[in-house]
Amino acid sequence: MAFPASLDAKASRHSIRVNPVSDGIFEVIPGAGNGILFWCGAADYAQRVLRVPWSAKLHISRGLGPSETTGRRSAVQFTLDANLAAAAPTGGYGSVNSLQAGDTMNVQRAFDYCFVPFGRP
Repeated sequence: MAFPASLDAKASRHSIRVNPVSDGIFEVIPGAGNGILFWCGAADYAQRVLRVPWSAKLHISRGLGPSETTGRRSAVQFTLDANLAAAAPTGGYGSVNSLQAGDTMNVQRAFDYCFVPFGRP
């Protein structure tokens, strides 16, 4: 999946920055907060910028770690391409805050986290 010409997009809620990392992988960098903001930012970018259907699956390709695009301390890399996704974590999906490579969620469910009161999962 190719990214639009813009190399940088800001999600509409909570000032979440989203930057392409490589073809098919984008990085979500919230200013602060918990796991819901990573999912919210990924869903907003996927729906608003990439214009994927609400039923599309978001996959974490690289879990929580330093940003490759900004140097910030906390970022998560996502993909919509299951072939670029990491294997599912052993033991299955932990929680919205686990942010492990292989975690997956559809865009609609992840976007719902944009409306959870800030700071509460």
